[in-house]
Amino acid sequence: MKTIFIILLSASVFYNCKPTKSSEKSVIVKKNFTTNSDTIFNFESEESGKLPVNWSQYFTGRGKLTDWKVVEDAGNKVLAQLSQDKPNYHFNDVVFDDLSVKNIELGVKMKAIDGDMDQGGGFIWRFTDKNNYYVVRANPLEDNVVLYKVKNGNRTDLPVLGKGRTYGVDVKRLGKGWNTLKLVVVDDLFTVSLNGQQIFQVRDNTFSNRGKIGLWTKADAVTYFDDFSVRY
Repeated sequence: MKTIFIILLSASVFYNCKPTKSSEKSVIVKKNFTTNSDTIFNFESEESGKLPVNWSQYFTGRGKLTDWKVVEDAGNKVLAQLSQDKPNYHFNDVVFDDLSVKNIELGVKMKAIDGDMDQGGGFIWRFTDKNNYYVVRANPLEDNVVLYKVKNGNRTDLPVLGKGRTYGVDVKRLGKGWNTLKLVVVDDLFTVSLNGQQIFQVRDNTFSNRGKIGLWTKADAVTYFDDFSVRY
């Protein structure tokens, strides 16, 4: 089995809002995942046309399929969601199987490639199963970023601290290029940043236990993801 290519991150990659130091009970790492808690998945060692080793794909809601694969992008390997299945209430989930964690910092570069109903995507965390997890996503069709909980298969946007339930926040035009999304999770506080700027915070305790992490798109959003950084 191929090992995942791992690069140590410098401290400057992440923001000043740090998660509390995890205890042994708050993180479970399987034996076939080698890490020191600072990791980047850049997918260069993975086989093109296949799901990365130790990752699993699911979908939430209606539809028939999801299609996550490693693909080539201008000589660089990325993880892509390629399905263009069009049911509106259809969420494409891909999660890393070998890490279960409560508090975490996540970062990823993502590029919207196609999608009529939806574009872009974002993070999954505290994933229990395909119907129960948190998600935050950036959407180039709407030029906004929204954080949700998915509980028993039902997605609900969560109120922004200091603003209320505003359906996330509007952002500058995302376009078709690469954008960088970051998330810091400390207990019930979730801090979201886009392209180097903190844009909002949310508090919620629906899912208070550790869970898996991963990536997400909606409906027919074809999206490329690269340099998925993990710090816990």
